[in-house]
Amino acid sequence: MTATLLFHSKDIGDDGTITELVAWELAEPIVGSAHRYKYRFFYGLPNGERVRYDNEQGKGDHKHVNGVEVAYEFESMEKLLDDFEADIENWGEL
Repeated sequence: MTATLLFHSKDIGDDGTITELVAWELAEPIVGSAHRYKYRFFYGLPNGERVRYDNEQGKGDHKHVNGVEVAYEFESMEKLLDDFEADIENWGEL
């Protein structure tokens, strides 16, 4: 399957937290998703995630916050980024 990298960024904060965003555009949707994007967004420490959004083949769009996995309804890449950032800001309260 052909994939075009849309973006990849990785930042390590002064407190050691890692924020990594990777997204590709695909020729066709993966099984479990209705859109043509493959993505994984991570926020956490080297020894554990705090927030992660991804869409695995067959599993579809979902997120992990504080070790709890829930389905995620994908609307657009912009909203996905906004929701990820909001969960990072609020992860300790979720």
